[in-house]
Amino acid sequence: MEIGKNGAAVNSAAVKEKIWSKAFVNIFIVSFVMSMGQFMMNTLIPKYVYALGGAVTVVGMVTGVFAVTALGIRPIAGPAMDYFKKSRLLSVAFGAITIAFVCYGFSHNIAMLIAARLIHGIGIGLAAPLSLALASNTLPNAKMASGLGIFSLGSAIATAIGPTLGLKLSVTIGYNNTFFICAAVMASCLVLSLFLKAEAPAKTRHFVVRINQVITPEVILPTLVVFFQIIAFSGINSFIAIYGGLCGVEDIGLYFTANALCLIFIRPLSGRIADKYGLDKTIIPGLLIFICALMVISISRTLPMFMLSGVICAVGYGISEPVLQSMNMQLVPKERRGAAGNTNFMGIDVGFLIGPTIAGAIISAVQTSTGSQVQGIAVMYRVMALPVVVSIIIFAVSRKKLLANIKALKEAQEAADAETQNLSD
Repeated sequence: MEIGKNGAAVNSAAVKEKIWSKAFVNIFIVSFVMSMGQFMMNTLIPKYVYALGGAVTVVGMVTGVFAVTALGIRPIAGPAMDYFKKSRLLSVAFGAITIAFVCYGFSHNIAMLIAARLIHGIGIGLAAPLSLALASNTLPNAKMASGLGIFSLGSAIATAIGPTLGLKLSVTIGYNNTFFICAAVMASCLVLSLFLKAEAPAKTRHFVVRINQVITPEVILPTLVVFFQIIAFSGINSFIAIYGGLCGVEDIGLYFTANALCLIFIRPLSGRIADKYGLDKTIIPGLLIFICALMVISISRTLPMFMLSGVICAVGYGISEPVLQSMNMQLVPKERRGAAGNTNFMGIDVGFLIGPTIAGAIISAVQTSTGSQVQGIAVMYRVMALPVVVSIIIFAVSRKKLLANIKALKEAQEAADAETQNLSD
């Protein structure tokens, strides 16, 4: 039992079961602002490359090239997150992203864009796993999936606003001025991050890079599931705005709005279902629905069809992705969640690195044989269902082992907590 401010006894277990703590609210707000800048920017990059005269293969390459430096920073990022204060590292990451966004604003050719993307990769390589680790450390284990589902709402809300806002601004004031606005958003995120608090890790040795801090073996299988899903997802994000424009759909930004509004409802629901009925009860259905979304996108030619595909994609991706992240956080002890998040995002980085490039190559090949770029993009979305099928197979084969490992770790942590409580009494 704990004593509250008014002297009344407070159940410590009840306190620990709370999701909306002050620390959680703070990292939620910071993550939301970061996502706003990211989604405003990421939607514009493929269109800007296309407007500069880049072929679809170049669009895919420039879109995914940020993952080169994101991957390059991973061997340092994992150990750094276990050694340095996570909140201060997050501020450094936001600083790098802000610099990248300023560079986007000064970019007037593809070479300058690539340089900005590479700086961007360094920042996002740190920021994404740090945000996930900071959020998960504020949550009780019993509500991890629900809490991370709620945490991802910030990203969902930003998806509803950011892409459409970015596209509208680019038409009104031009790409480069819009990039400067995105830089201002990210700079505000940097300021907000300075107010975050995090525990300082115990430093029993000098800073060293160890393989178990870079890659966490316990989460490799679910990370492979994420990797193959991201290959398909990256194809959507990289070419949907171009696809809609080629089909004569002026307000293609509404695809992202429909997608995000659905995500707002789906992600908290998927977390509650996962906490109540089990992680495996949501991941496979989500992946199957995601395949359906790819098929619907491939036949979309009008705004209502694109919006419908956005809703279906939100259901599939919104169910599976946060639950997979929750699984990765539950497969390791609390002190190793930084490294687990690092491993998770390595899968995402590689997916974003090769996904757009593969997608661009498929589009180019089909366009060469058919003479239609629209047909090339449509076929690409159908082909991208294959990596998701591989995701389903990997998870189905490893499901029982992963769930058993989560259960064993949970029981060990509960036993350790009980022993600590007995010693304190």
